[in-house]
Amino acid sequence: MRRPLALLAALPLLATSACGFLGGSEEEADLQVYSARHYDLEAAFDAFTEETGLTVEFLNGDDDELLERLKAEGQNTPADVFITVDAGMLWNAAEQGQLAAMDSPVLAEAVPADLRDPDGRWAGLAMRARTVVYDPEAVDPAELDAEDTYAALGDPKWRGRICMRDETASYTQSLVASLIDLHGRERAQEIVESWVANDVQVMSNDVELLETIDAGGCDVGISNHYYLARMLEEDPDFGVALYWASQEGEGVHVNISGAGVVEGSDAPADAQRLVEWLATDGQSQFVDDNHEFPVNPDVEPEELIAGFGEFERMPVDAAAYGSLNAEAVEVLDEAGYR
Repeated sequence: MRRPLALLAALPLLATSACGFLGGSEEEADLQVYSARHYDLEAAFDAFTEETGLTVEFLNGDDDELLERLKAEGQNTPADVFITVDAGMLWNAAEQGQLAAMDSPVLAEAVPADLRDPDGRWAGLAMRARTVVYDPEAVDPAELDAEDTYAALGDPKWRGRICMRDETASYTQSLVASLIDLHGRERAQEIVESWVANDVQVMSNDVELLETIDAGGCDVGISNHYYLARMLEEDPDFGVALYWASQEGEGVHVNISGAGVVEGSDAPADAQRLVEWLATDGQSQFVDDNHEFPVNPDVEPEELIAGFGEFERMPVDAAAYGSLNAEAVEVLDEAGYR
């Protein structure tokens, strides 16, 4: 017997947002989703309900909080689907036994191999590129290194001119984990130390970073592409431009939002159906409102981000992002990045 989410709110583990019933029903939903994705999901879930008749209820929280909740609930969890916003966290959830294997030809066809678990326990659903952004009045893009753009921000010519996200952000940690994976610990340490030596301004969020560039407070930074897209949607004259990093090298760093069927789900077939739908018929509803790139190569990105142009991406290694996360935190700490 499934325990409703309202009863589980009494668990002392988390402070999560209120869950919502979609489709206008006050009865228990057919599927319960634990989501660390804090962007509007109602439209996508409503469309899924209209198409399939299956209602969806969701509970929001941070990645780590929701994973701990799943572990505490065990086989008594009401959750059917876990949605997270970091490849490393998907790997972690699978490695800790919280996600069930999906035997899904649909996902195998719709999602590129590096964006899904080889054992079928999760699949990516949306891509976000963490790339370079700059003030076009202060920076000629020809100044940016096209081979290893991230490392080249440690060049002394950028001293006092760069701003980046804080060390606690999963975006920063996954980027550094990817540098460790690419270059080894020693070289990754040198790269982060070169950023620090350039008097990097560390920002609490990407919006603050972009607004600082627009105001002339720094010339270049690293941000998820969709934050800039939001700014440009509100103000087409917003004074920040995007540069696809490392296009003559390893490609731009990307991360994913993704999902898996919870091991304790009592509706695994319907839960898998939701994940498959989000990767196929529901791709546009899932990614467009937040200006993310679809993982499904047959689905076109929405118009604004399509205008950023095509790019080569770094392959996603979820196992590296997850297993090297602690080491990435150590690198940041030892470099004095704060």
